[in-house]
Amino acid sequence: QGKQKKARKYAAAKRMISLRDQRLNEKIRAKARVKKKEDPSAIKEREVPQHPSCLFFQYNTQLGPPYHILVDTNFINFSIKAKLDLVQSMMDCLYAKCIPCITDCVMGEIEKLGQKYRVALRIAKDPRFERLPCMHKGTYADDCLVQRVTQHKCYIVATVDKELKRRIRKIPGVPIMYISRHRYNIERMPDDYGAPRF
Repeated sequence: QGKQKKARKYAAAKRMISLRDQRLNEKIRAKARVKKKEDPSAIKEREVPQHPSCLFFQYNTQLGPPYHILVDTNFINFSIKAKLDLVQSMMDCLYAKCIPCITDCVMGEIEKLGQKYRVALRIAKDPRFERLPCMHKGTYADDCLVQRVTQHKCYIVATVDKELKRRIRKIPGVPIMYISRHRYNIERMPDDYGAPRF
């Protein structure tokens, strides 16, 4: 009969003594934490984000014709696929004059897409489009559009991107234009404005 094999203990760590242990020298020992009692008469400060006055009603009251519509890269591409004229289809949707706005980031994204999207680039350079300069670094258009509509509540965002739509829905008072059934549609807009919902 051979010797019984002893199972080796793996990763057996040395047990350390806690710094709060009573056996330690007074100088080395960590000080016990004393909980501060809250003063009930003290004024509690809480910061509440202030909503702009234009959102006093359920919808944004700053929106009115002519509508300024921030256009996203994919919105232009999907409009070309659906064979829609951007400015005319926007007017058909909102029954009013529309000024499509394009930021430097979106322009940069379309230019980066290369030769395949040259039609989109030509549409974006249309003189009817208003060009908005960007002051930040990089060309990530989603962050730029979200930041812009958070600061200025006078835009409608035109996008087909689900992720961007989800982010913009969290911002109060910003309507979203999207493409459905080969026509433009709008969500979160007062019923008095714009085309009927289907």
